Amino acid sequence: MRHRLRFSLILFIFYFLLLANPTFYVYAEPSLEEDKMNVLQNSLSIVEIDNEIKRTEDQQEQNVRKQQTLEDELKKHKEEMAVHEERAGSIVRSYYMGERDQLLRIILNSKSLRSLQIVASYYEIIISSDQDTLRAYQKKYKELATTSAELERSAQELADLKQNLIYQRERVVALEKEVEKGLSSSNQREIMEKLIGELTSYWNNIGIHEVKKYFNALAVAMENLPSYVQKEPGIISMNGSTYTIRITEAQLNDFLRSQNEIFNDFSFQFTDDYIVASGKRDNLELAVQGHYTVINEPENGILFHVDKLVFNQFELPDTTRNMLEQEFDLGFYPQKLMSFIKATDVSTKEHTLEVTMELSLK
Repeated sequence: MRHRLRFSLILFIFYFLLLANPTFYVYAEPSLEEDKMNVLQNSLSIVEIDNEIKRTEDQQEQNVRKQQTLEDELKKHKEEMAVHEERAGSIVRSYYMGERDQLLRIILNSKSLRSLQIVASYYEIIISSDQDTLRAYQKKYKELATTSAELERSAQELADLKQNLIYQRERVVALEKEVEKGLSSSNQREIMEKLIGELTSYWNNIGIHEVKKYFNALAVAMENLPSYVQKEPGIISMNGSTYTIRITEAQLNDFLRSQNEIFNDFSFQFTDDYIVASGKRDNLELAVQGHYTVINEPENGILFHVDKLVFNQFELPDTTRNMLEQEFDLGFYPQKLMSFIKATDVSTKEHTLEVTMELSLK
């Protein structure tokens, strides 16, 4: 109830702003409403990009610790490698110099069965020890190479994170200037600042959690989609070695509503270019626009990409979209249907999602 009152307060302030400034909706100055909406839009973007900066800084700290651990491991591997390298080199040199051949000749020249058995046993122990040493050398060499490659990847990730921080901070500075410019040109600065504060508080305390609730429900439902596709007549068709899944938006919406009542006021629409999911419940209005692509790593499937995310008429920045994509898997994996097929193409047309699959020998 308290959260609803808070959101109602936002709406009240917004309408008070309309009443306090009649030119807000007069045709002579149509840009005022847009200007004020832009201020709110930019302020919300600042909040979300600040969150991305915090996530990046946390990831950066983790990578610095990881890099230090890898450097310590690499140093240890190099020290161990030096010992194993010397042992392996000694064995290789002994074979090259013929020392093992001399031992073999001793076996061949043994005068009695007893001496032959003793020398042969001794020779077997030496050869076995040689093999163990060489295998240990190979193992340490692989460990060294793996750690070295991982350290290089970690260093590149760290460099990318640093670059991302610079970029995001520049975005925040630019947006802050835009917000300040909008506030300076407004004759209701105090009211606008109050509205920004309420919108930010509502988003941080309620909005982001509600959005995540939808994405989580969708991710859980998508896990069960292969079973639905397999049981529903007519969705899967076959032509030679090609399999096709055709699922209409009506079928998908019915499936989602059977999975979670949160989708009762939420629906998907398929167009020729993209997919739109939108709905409204209580004081929250959400619209998601995106598209599917075929992926092969880490496994074959079709992955949903969020191209646009609108919360209560405010478009959220790319950082929020990327965060949600990483946190919630909205993919569909045909090999959960049949292990011997893989997705090769995906498209939306005539209110239908179509996935093309081929036989996979791997």
